Amino acid sequence: MATRAEAGKVDRPLFPLEIRVARPRPAAFALVFALLAFGAAPPVRALAQTVHHGVAPTPDGEIGYEILGVRGAAVPVIAVNGGPGLSHVYMVQNDLWARVARKRLVVLYDQRGTGASRHMRPGAAQTLEAQVADLEAVRATLKLDKVALVGDSFGGFVSMAYAAAHPEHVARLVLSDSPPPAMKDMVHLLPQSFPDVEAADAEEQKGLSPDAAARASLRNHFRMIFYSPARRDAYMARMGDLGYEPAVGRAMSKAIAGVDMTEQVKRFTGFPTLVLSGRYDMNVAPLTAWNIAHLIPGAKLEFFEESSHLPSYEEPVKYQRVLEAFLDAP
Repeated sequence: MATRAEAGKVDRPLFPLEIRVARPRPAAFALVFALLAFGAAPPVRALAQTVHHGVAPTPDGEIGYEILGVRGAAVPVIAVNGGPGLSHVYMVQNDLWARVARKRLVVLYDQRGTGASRHMRPGAAQTLEAQVADLEAVRATLKLDKVALVGDSFGGFVSMAYAAAHPEHVARLVLSDSPPPAMKDMVHLLPQSFPDVEAADAEEQKGLSPDAAARASLRNHFRMIFYSPARRDAYMARMGDLGYEPAVGRAMSKAIAGVDMTEQVKRFTGFPTLVLSGRYDMNVAPLTAWNIAHLIPGAKLEFFEESSHLPSYEEPVKYQRVLEAFLDAP
């Protein structure tokens, strides 16, 4: 999501990519779904599955991960969360990944500077290259030769960068409500769709410290990324601390503002790609998914008709069906 510092507002994480369509401002990317702590309910990882935790060593510190399911013939999944500045906890607010893990290994990890990966060495880089190296460290630590990457929101940007750098380890690529390969091409419609929420957000931030303002802005941002008010309220009522680190979000957003991977993704021919989008995602508008799918040779495109930015939460049954059909295809 793009930050709004230039308008007197604070950066938000990219998950809610706040890029203004009429006038993109690449320097203002505080990406999309850096949510904050609301309630105290624990994440949902249910279905009586054991969750295994571990760390992948890197020169900058340890990257914490968790594993669901067991190794088998099915291609393993590494789910790459949104942000930047957000842990993976927002992705386990329902039992989707536990269900997917009935048939395969599923790995979720926290990006550097957040959650279980919070303790990086002083001065550790916050760059796209570092994000790619961390993802590679997780894969290598788990000795997974080829994986299916499921990149959610900003995680799609990281997944595209990883696939460009390490195509030999990518079996399949899924980009779920992902930003485009160049942030300048983002289609972001929240200001046009929710002027009332945006105005209230600006008013609420007055007099707050930068971090307090960032958390307030995220709260309000979250109000705008659901199709269903009932599902929005249910999600927000139960989520606990989602591990939002505003400083990480600001640094990463600045680092990726000028990145353009358009030419690289045009050469994604060594693995199948699936592009997913909520039909009513005003944060990363469906035109973005359409454009990505038409850049990548042979990419499949699926819209979720009762979802905004989080189809994995708003339509989990269909999401699982579409995802598994793609992962299991010959």
